[in-house]
Amino acid sequence: MTIYLCNVCNQIYDPAEGDPDSGIAPGTAFENLPDDWVCPDCGATKDDFEEMED
Repeated sequence: MTIYLCNVCNQIYDPAEGDPDSGIAPGTAFENLPDDWVCPDCGATKDDFEEMED
């Protein structure tokens, strides 16, 4: 799965880990996050994230 980087605070969303503090289970692809999901560190929206190059 692709890892995503927040352009605001550099937080990484790793689908393998999910976002347990926000109720997002491990294995949840970025595309499957709820539309209202925000960065757990800075509150940025999904639009503020971009795919990281391997």
